[in-house]
This record gives sequence, C-alpha cells and structure tokens, in this order.
Amino acid sequence: MIGFFSKPSLKSRNTIFTLGQRGSILSPAELEGPILVPHTAQRGDSRYPYETLFRSQHYALLDNGCREYLFLSDFFMVTGNSALDLFNSIMGKTLSMFLKSMSTYVSDCYDSIAVFLCIHIILRFRAITAKRTIPALDKYWEAVLELLWPRFELILEMNIHSIRNTDPQKLGVLDTRPHYITRRYAEFSSAIVSINQTFPNERTHTLLGQLQVEVENFVLKMAAEFPSRRDQLIFLINNYDMLLSVLMERAADDSKEVEGFQQLLLARTQEFIEEILSPPFGGMIAFVKEAEALMEKGQLDRLKNDEARITQLVRGFSSTWKQSVESMSQDVMRSFTNFKNGTSIIQGALTQLIQYYHGFHKVLNQPTFRSLAVRSELINLHHLMVEVKKHKPNF
Repeated sequence: MIGFFSKPSLKSRNTIFTLGQRGSILSPAELEGPILVPHTAQRGDSRYPYETLFRSQHYALLDNGCREYLFLSDFFMVTGNSALDLFNSIMGKTLSMFLKSMSTYVSDCYDSIAVFLCIHIILRFRAITAKRTIPALDKYWEAVLELLWPRFELILEMNIHSIRNTDPQKLGVLDTRPHYITRRYAEFSSAIVSINQTFPNERTHTLLGQLQVEVENFVLKMAAEFPSRRDQLIFLINNYDMLLSVLMERAADDSKEVEGFQQLLLARTQEFIEEILSPPFGGMIAFVKEAEALMEKGQLDRLKNDEARITQLVRGFSSTWKQSVESMSQDVMRSFTNFKNGTSIIQGALTQLIQYYHGFHKVLNQPTFRSLAVRSELINLHHLMVEVKKHKPNF
C-alpha cells in the first residue's frame, strides 16, 4: 500500500506504483502483437508481468474465438442464438477455465496497475470484436470486467485508507525533501490517469479524487511535524513540486490532479517568499503596507513624525541589501531539491522585493515626506533592478 512504511531504496525507483514501460502493452503494436509461446518463453530468462501474459492469452482467445464462430456459422449455416449456443458448447469449458484461473489470481492480487491494464486490454479487445461484428465473446468480456473492476476499486480504496491511517511520527527521520509516500502517490496517480485517458471511467476519477485529498492531508500532517513555519513551507513546496513534475510527465496539463497541486504550490511559494523576505527586509515591508493602507484612507499624515524610523529603513536597506540577497539566494538553492524550482523562487522573491521597494519610493514621494533629507539616499529603482539581475542564479 502507498501508506505502508518502508525505507525507500535508491537502487531502483521502479515499484508496484510506477508505470514505466508497462503502459506500452496498450499500444496497437503490442496489443495485437504475436502471442507468447509458453515452451519457447520458458527457455529464456525473461520474466513477464501479469498483464503481458493476460494480453497474450486473451489475444489468442480473441483470434481463435472469432475464427471458430465464423467457421461454425458457415459450416453449420446458423446465425444469432443458434450460432452462439453452438459456439458455447464448444468453447464454454475453455472460457470457464479462463475465468476460474483469473478469479484465483485476482482475489490475491494487489498490483492495481496490472489489474487496470487488464481492464483496458479487455475494453480494447471488446472494441475489436464489435468492429468485426462477432458477438461470440461479448458475455465473456463482461464476465472478465465484472471480476476485474471490483478488485481494482478495492485496491484503490485500500490505498486511500492506508494513507489516511498513516502516523507521521512512525515514518522515520524528518526531512524537508520530497517524501517517499508522496512520490509513490505521484507515480501511481500519473499511471492510472494516463491509462484512464482513452476509456475514461467516472468511478476511477472519483477514487483518484479521494486519494488526492488523503495525500494533501498527509503532506499537511507531515509538514506540521516541523517546528518552524519556514521548514514546513520548504517541505510543502518540495512535495508539491515533485508531485507536479511526475504527474505532468503522463497526465494532461488540465487534469484535476495537476490543477489542484499547481494552486497549492503557488500559494505556498508566495507564502515562502514573504517568509524569506521578512528577516532582512521586514521593517521596510511592514512600513510600506502600513503607509499604503493609510494612503487609501487619506491618513498618511499620521506617519509624518516617523522620520527616525524612515531614516533607519533607507540607510539599513542601502547598506545590507546586496549581502541579504546573496545570502537569501544561497539559502534557497540549498533548501529545494529541484534547481529549477529554487531558481523560480529566488526570481519571485527578487521581483517581490523590487515591488516593495517601488512602493517605498512611492510612499516617500508623497507630500508628507518630501522634505525628508534622507530621500536623497534612496537607491534609484532602475539601478536596483540592474543590480538585482546580477544576483539571479544562472542554471
């Protein structure tokens, strides 16, 4: 289960939650490719996932079933129910054996990707027999789907419960990097979403939605374990960013999962930018916000006696901003696992800083403060923008 505790292995990222190349079984070339010949396959060292054996077996059934039905119809000159009865008297035991074998395997299977791929193999094979206008296997396809769908939904529900019942305090050492449970979900969700795109199923969408809610709650629960808000935000951003990068490899950009995590990432990133700007530039930011609120009310004169505070802010910014920006940039690049994401956050922070300093200029240009001598020590905004660009990381 996704929520099961285990130490993540660095040897291989491929797990039961990862689609990898397994999805290619649904491509026309593989779907209708040559069947596996058991005694030939056994001679080699190759091992096959369940869906590959399932595809081979059912493609052989599809081909032979269609030929058998056509032969019976022509040879015995029967149609409709008579042809179906004749077909079932010949192939019925074979179909029953297939269903019994599958029922035994599926009842103890927890590989939801294998089960889901088998469902989609059947959906495609059913479409092929419909295109050939051969109804012989219609009831069999339905029987297989009635076996597979409930099992797939049960495994999804078990994964939902496994995440819901996870205790963050039992998951080992706290780390701000992406969590392995979050990665499992990202790999798994992107696999199911990408397979589901061709034959969309509303029940699957609903269960994936519930799974996403549980993962969002899990990430928040894990973040709450960190003592500082700064570390909480780094953890959240790292996890949301990783979720998005994995999901966008396979899912459509406008899928519910992608859209939901994009909004979460944007909100937490903005909060983090405010968090890292606060220690070096918090005094100026607080003054700008206070002054702008008073300007809207026409009460800016209430700050006219704050000359000492304004002088300190102007001179403090001029003397320390370069060092503060450099320190902030290095800190951000150390905090985030994705360099591209770290770079984006620094650029967002520097843009926000320029906006605040522009607001500072605007406030000090008001009649209330025009007589202040310290205004001459303000850094020119264009000059600041040029200087800030030098501090943007190049990755």
